[in-house]
Amino acid sequence: MTGVLAALGAALAWTSASALWRSLSHVGSALQLNCLKNSLATMLFLPILLTLPWSEFPIESLLLLASGVIGIALGDSFYLAALRRLGTRRTLTVEAIGPVLASIGTVSLARESLTLQAWIGAALVSTAVLLIAWPNGSDDYSSFNRDGLLCSLMAVICGLSGAFLARQVLVGGDLSALQSAAIRLLGGALALLPFSARAWRKLPNQSAAINGRLMIATVLGTNLGIGLQQVVFQQLPVGPGVTLMSTAPVMALVAARFEGDPLQPRGIGAALLAVAGVAFTSL
Repeated sequence: MTGVLAALGAALAWTSASALWRSLSHVGSALQLNCLKNSLATMLFLPILLTLPWSEFPIESLLLLASGVIGIALGDSFYLAALRRLGTRRTLTVEAIGPVLASIGTVSLARESLTLQAWIGAALVSTAVLLIAWPNGSDDYSSFNRDGLLCSLMAVICGLSGAFLARQVLVGGDLSALQSAAIRLLGGALALLPFSARAWRKLPNQSAAINGRLMIATVLGTNLGIGLQQVVFQQLPVGPGVTLMSTAPVMALVAARFEGDPLQPRGIGAALLAVAGVAFTSL
């Protein structure tokens, strides 16, 4: 039960953080928001970074720093850009393709044939993405939203690439999951350092409420989300854990109302198909 609650808590944390970041789109560009997010999250992990035996893990540290550059500096910037264009519900639905691609990629690298269940899962998630991408004759699916879809897909690709590098360290090394996460965040923060000064200069001009939302979104989506994710991987098998954490698109249906995103059968169906697709692929 601990693992189940942690998985649902992680999904809720990511959904809530995504909705908060979406509401903060006016504060700055996706790149500037990512600078703020990573800087704050890295500072919260500072005690871990300061106590790391860096000299004992030079190769692992370099791989994790590179993972942070790809998965966090690039991937999260694309993700925040997608949130601005697509909204929380659509972005999280497209993100569901990540676990499916990861499962298919793992099977392919092992030179195993895909099961019928995996093909069904991939088809369900692909259908969910098509429901979001396919125009329905309204202004809701403009070129602006096509840009958002591209940003979301790029976020998935960067996220998976960064996760693959991090997994190489976690599987064969002695660094803990939290230590690895802290080094990845540091890599992302260092890559974004040239752009951070402008982002931080704008921060004092914002209200206390906005600055509070920035902090809450960072703690929920990055620090708490990562912590709960590690609990899930410790307590549950990978398949059920990934499936439960991928319920975020369904949770985002609630956030859609507050973003002025009218719920339609098409959108609800896309969210449910995405979760079902991940379940078919992972379980």
